[in-house]
Amino acid sequence: MSLIYRNVIRIADKFVPASLQSTWNHPAGPKTIFFWAPTMKWCLVIAGIGDMARPAEKLSLTQSTALAATGIIWSRYSLVITPKNYNLFCVNLFVAATGLYQLGRIYNYRKKV
Repeated sequence: MSLIYRNVIRIADKFVPASLQSTWNHPAGPKTIFFWAPTMKWCLVIAGIGDMARPAEKLSLTQSTALAATGIIWSRYSLVITPKNYNLFCVNLFVAATGLYQLGRIYNYRKKV
């Protein structure tokens, strides 16, 4: 798989404009796992947004707590590692926000019942 990936990157290198070369070659840029892992994590944010339409009684307290906690922890971690990974920071900020929002919905629902 890495051979295929390296060949794709080698071909793509020729098409990246000069204005984007610094981003393309960044230590946390698209050539590394440090870019793709947080990019795929946006699926958690999309799922969290999708859960906003779900009734509060069907939300999982443990899942929402885990999402909020990991989002907060990894947001902090992404700013202390080298190189700073702002993609990781943003996705984890949104994961934390959706988790906290769902926790608020659960709290409000249980307070009424």
